[in-house]
Amino acid sequence: MSQMIDYPLERLRASARRTPAFDPFPLLEALHRHGAVAVVIGQVAGIMHGSIEPTGDLDLLWDGSPAHAPALAAALASVGARLADERGGPLAMRPESLLRPKVQFTSPGAVGDCCTPALPWGNLSVRECLDRAITTVDPGGLAVRYVSREDLILMRRALGRPKDLRRADELDAAAGS
Repeated sequence: MSQMIDYPLERLRASARRTPAFDPFPLLEALHRHGAVAVVIGQVAGIMHGSIEPTGDLDLLWDGSPAHAPALAAALASVGARLADERGGPLAMRPESLLRPKVQFTSPGAVGDCCTPALPWGNLSVRECLDRAITTVDPGGLAVRYVSREDLILMRRALGRPKDLRRADELDAAAGS
């Protein structure tokens, strides 16, 4: 009997092996274990959709609901993460600290941003992106939610930075092939 291969997570594992000091899996596993409702965005989602450009950070989008903050804080704490505000000022590892439009985290293996719909996203309704997120499950049972290709392209174009536009074009081209 052949084992089912989960391509999005296999692509991410392969990319992480090629990027020294970047291992998002402890945090992804912690999010799953603690039932944190978060969606992978940014270049990690791009890699899961087939992008070949590596990354060193793990960006997350969650709904910003006070009801979901304890699970997210517990997952981050379980991997020894530290929190900071947008200017880099330290924040206590408490659910209330996550109730900002964006919080930065640093953990062994992964750094990134925890973003909410309260962060300015231009004309893009990221709350809808949360609803359309894809869930992938590996053979070991790890479930990871990540933003759809279409929504990731929209997010990248809304940000408008040169690297985001380049990455959006890459995903657009891959979708057409």
